[in-house]
Amino acid sequence: MHQILQDIRKGETSLISVPAPIAQPGEVLVSNAYSLVSAGTEKMVIDLAKKSLLGKARERPDHVRRVLDKIRNEGLLTTVRQVLEKLDEPMTMGYSSAGVVIACGADVQEYKPGDRVASNGPHAEIVAVPRNLCARVPDNVPFDQAAFTVLGSIAMQGVRLGRVTLGETVLVIGLGLVGQITVGLLRASGCRVIGVDLDPAKCELAKKMGAEIARPDINANAVFAATGGLGADAVLITASTKSNQPITLAADAVRQKGRVVLVGVVGLELDRRPFYFKEAEFVVSCSYGPGRYDPNYEQQGQDYPAAYVRWTEQRNMQAVLDLMGNGKLDVTPLVSHRFGIENAVGAYDLIEKGSEPYLGILLEYSRPTEQRIERRVQIRAANSSSRLGVGVLGAGNFARMVLLPAIRKCEGLRPVALCSARGTSAEHSAQKLGFEVVATDEDLVVNDPNVEAVFCITQHDQHARQVLKAIRAGKHVFVEKPLCLTLDQLKEIEEELYRNDTNAPMVMVGFNRRFSPAAIQAKQVFEKVTSPLTISIRFNAGEIPADHWTQDLLKGGGRIIGEACHGIDLATFLAGSPPVRVFAESIGGPNAPEITDDQCFITLRHANGSISNIAYLAGGDKAFPKERIEVMGGGRIAVIDDFRSITTCVGGKTSTHRFRQQDKGHQAEIKAFATALTKNAEAPISWSDLRSVTLASILAQQSLREGQPFDFS
Repeated sequence: MHQILQDIRKGETSLISVPAPIAQPGEVLVSNAYSLVSAGTEKMVIDLAKKSLLGKARERPDHVRRVLDKIRNEGLLTTVRQVLEKLDEPMTMGYSSAGVVIACGADVQEYKPGDRVASNGPHAEIVAVPRNLCARVPDNVPFDQAAFTVLGSIAMQGVRLGRVTLGETVLVIGLGLVGQITVGLLRASGCRVIGVDLDPAKCELAKKMGAEIARPDINANAVFAATGGLGADAVLITASTKSNQPITLAADAVRQKGRVVLVGVVGLELDRRPFYFKEAEFVVSCSYGPGRYDPNYEQQGQDYPAAYVRWTEQRNMQAVLDLMGNGKLDVTPLVSHRFGIENAVGAYDLIEKGSEPYLGILLEYSRPTEQRIERRVQIRAANSSSRLGVGVLGAGNFARMVLLPAIRKCEGLRPVALCSARGTSAEHSAQKLGFEVVATDEDLVVNDPNVEAVFCITQHDQHARQVLKAIRAGKHVFVEKPLCLTLDQLKEIEEELYRNDTNAPMVMVGFNRRFSPAAIQAKQVFEKVTSPLTISIRFNAGEIPADHWTQDLLKGGGRIIGEACHGIDLATFLAGSPPVRVFAESIGGPNAPEITDDQCFITLRHANGSISNIAYLAGGDKAFPKERIEVMGGGRIAVIDDFRSITTCVGGKTSTHRFRQQDKGHQAEIKAFATALTKNAEAPISWSDLRSVTLASILAQQSLREGQPFDFS
């Protein structure tokens, strides 16, 4: 299928072919009929993409600060490589479309195939959209009008925040698409509307949409004159400019105790005085309405009760469509251009060059039949190489920046198939890294006869299912940590491996730190030590939001199972013995944050008598080095500082070795996995270690809940 992507690094807008997405649980699969180009927002993206690296940095100083912190922690070369890789990630364009439902994911009952819906889907022939970001299109509303729904909901949320009532006067500053729809909604609400825009043609159009007065020269005096000296009851700023002039005009034109709502993007150097003397309110509108950017609402489909949140983003979308259906909102005058999706690049040339006036640009799609839905695209001819063919599930940030390049560099592996839920990230990485096939259906990868080993680099809740699927297909598996999230999942994986007995595929988990040069050197220091060791591992993990997916116990497993498992495995490697007992305790008390699991100590006893302590701490400053490992025993000491250096003390002599760059063992773990498979050797990490580390991680989290240690074997 066709989809529009923006290359942020090179500044190119392109039309590519990608496999159609699959409706995940809670999602609706929609065959688009039309999508609307949000010219203002999308031009801002294009303009940013065309700037130099320095220009991009000036636009986003917050990102620059994060980059500087990363340089301090991980080094210049690693950071530059990751920044360039991030910039190389393609961006989907568009967020307002309409079409027909062709499939529904699990748990979706309110929509059926054949339903007409509007959504925030991107510019693509087929889109997968969370159910709370869809709304039903009335039978009498054509799809080209329904494609305006999301922009209409942005305008509607601004109107709601203005709290306007029948007969009030509202000034609308900026008469682009959102401004024009705002005028129409205000007129439908029984308000007097005054509009202002630098473009006289847009002012004339605003009059057709319902504005009583609309001119480029509207100022505060004109507003007061039109309102009998009172001023505007509310001012809605829908402009897009770096200038501070819209804010100044709004403050001057609003009446005493009036309301100013910022819907667009403008300069925000507020002069306190007019707001102070008028006691005027100022509020910034957040996109479509309540629920926006809330993962529980948008991704998990948890609606807000209408009695408490009357107008959510979905209900705003539906209200816009209902107004279209009853004839109170007509967006037909806003359409200036139409392009078939195959000619979509021409629409962006028009926006970029400004060769002629434009406003509402529609992209038109010919709806595909079910038979045309392709979830596998061959992007290059199959390679006849004798190297081990691999298929990869997942093309997120970590996969693209770390593991996929490592697979590409590994001489023993042949990249065959790459799968992602939406297809866009997989297509880009597949082209770049030499994969032959890109897919959105994981079964097409797991069951590909050219794939001998499957890499699972997906969200944590998918790992156990994908590992089992690969084992049952007779494929070797490399799964990024964790192996699984529950004891039942671990038991099922183990039973499946034992069912295959000697012919069981190899399973490896991405515990990379044991493969780092620093860890290997530390291990060598204690080779001849027979007495138990004491091991201390400290993670300065850094705080992440409570609503981040890794904090979700069902989706990410929490940071103990999902991340602290690295420390448990490293301690197992250094001790040379699996853990058999675990106890964990985290911070608490009335002043504790919402999430406390990621500020804890985990104590392990190993089978050989060694003990280890993993301090997983999210309460520090990210500018400080992330990891420190101290190992003592047999009169010897080894200290690893952030995998940049190792200091050893043996026989009264202390020495420090500094590495050229931070190396946490990612490339080495991929090489070890490939070597073991191609030479029919033992697994780089024994099943005994994988099992005990996974058990310890899961039971450590349980120990936090129950306040007691757990013994296991």
